[in-house]
Amino acid sequence: MSHGFTLIELLVALALTAILATIAYPGFTAWLLDSRRDAAVMTALHAVHVARQFAATRDESIELCGSLDTVHCSGMVDWSSGLLIIGADGTVHRSLPSLRPTHGPRLRSNRAVIRFEPGTSFASPATMTICDRRGGGAARAVIVSRSGRPRVSARDASNRVLQC
Repeated sequence: MSHGFTLIELLVALALTAILATIAYPGFTAWLLDSRRDAAVMTALHAVHVARQFAATRDESIELCGSLDTVHCSGMVDWSSGLLIIGADGTVHRSLPSLRPTHGPRLRSNRAVIRFEPGTSFASPATMTICDRRGGGAARAVIVSRSGRPRVSARDASNRVLQC
């Protein structure tokens, strides 16, 4: 009486595994890219909410910007390296880590700085676009209104398809 598998049974099992992996790979890749994009969207939303809250509760002007060193605003519209929430006097209130580990999504804003004013609930209207290698079809935008409220959309503020 033999115990175990024959070589043919093993090869058939390996072939079936390879076929299933080939079928599952595109779906898994799309799921992974969606998850990374959604995490970047949630980070941007969180940053807007925190900046807006700081402006209201600390009664000071607060700026949200991209940062390369977690200490200063970069002055650029590519915010993929990280986000920074600073006060009018330059005090760093919160630094959020990089959104793009290796090949993750990119975050670009149409402004170098989004300013939230105290007491008036006024903010610089802005659009932050999160893109990955799939381009505009899979991109998402975090749109900040004049009142400082953010919303997520698959289109820009003018209802056009997002450009990456």
